Amino acid sequence: MQPVELARKLAKEMDSHKTAGVARVYVPNEYTVYLSGKDRVRLEGYERSLEQELSGYLLEHARRRSYDLLTRPTVAFETDERLRLGEFGIQTRLVKPPAHEGDSPSQGEEGHTMVYSAVRDAPAGPAESPTRRPEVTTRAVVTVDDRRYVLEGPRATIGRSKDADCVLRDANVSRHHAELRRSPAGDWTIADLGSTNGVKVNGRRVGSTRLASGDEVTLGTTTFRFDVEK
Repeated sequence: MQPVELARKLAKEMDSHKTAGVARVYVPNEYTVYLSGKDRVRLEGYERSLEQELSGYLLEHARRRSYDLLTRPTVAFETDERLRLGEFGIQTRLVKPPAHEGDSPSQGEEGHTMVYSAVRDAPAGPAESPTRRPEVTTRAVVTVDDRRYVLEGPRATIGRSKDADCVLRDANVSRHHAELRRSPAGDWTIADLGSTNGVKVNGRRVGSTRLASGDEVTLGTTTFRFDVEK
C-alpha cells in the first residue's frame, strides 16, 4: 500500500460520490480508510501527518474540479482484520456541520466500502507490434453484501483461501473456486476452477462464460454482483 496510490483512490471515491444540487456539486467530506493490521502497523509514527496530507490532497482535488465541500475533508485510518497485506478499503460520508455550537454533526448514510487490491505487475511479454491494437484496461468490481472488491486484473481468483484475490467466507465455496479473466479488449469472463459446487451466472450453471455489468454470480451459497469499471 503506497500513499500515492491511496491518494488517487481517495480522489476517485470523491469523484464517484458527488451529488449535484441546483447550482453546486457536493462531494463527501469524511473518508475512512481501512487497512490490514500489518499495513496499519507500518504507519506508526506518521499516521497523523499522512491523514493531514491526504486531507490537503482531497481539498486541492475538490478545488480543481470545482466541487463544493461542507467542511474541510477529513481522512481517518481504521483496522480491518479481514483485509490482507496490500489491500485497503475506503468508505465515504457526507457530514453536515452542526447548526449550533454543541450540536452533533449530521451524518449521511454510509456507502459501500470499496476494497482495492495492490496492483500486481504483469509478466513481461513480447514487444508490441506497431499494428497491434493497444490493450484495453478495465477493472472487475465484485459486490458482496456491503463490500466491493475492485480487481485490477488481468486475472483474479475468487475463493475461500486467504491467498485468493477476492475472499468469500463461505464453507460451500472451494479454496480456489473460480477465476475472472480480462481479454485484451477489456471484456471479462469467469471460469470454474474445478470447484465442488460449480458456478452459476444469473441462475444458469456455467463452466466458463463472458460476464456483463449487472450479472449475478453464485459460488456456493454466496451471490455477488459483477460490474466492469473503466
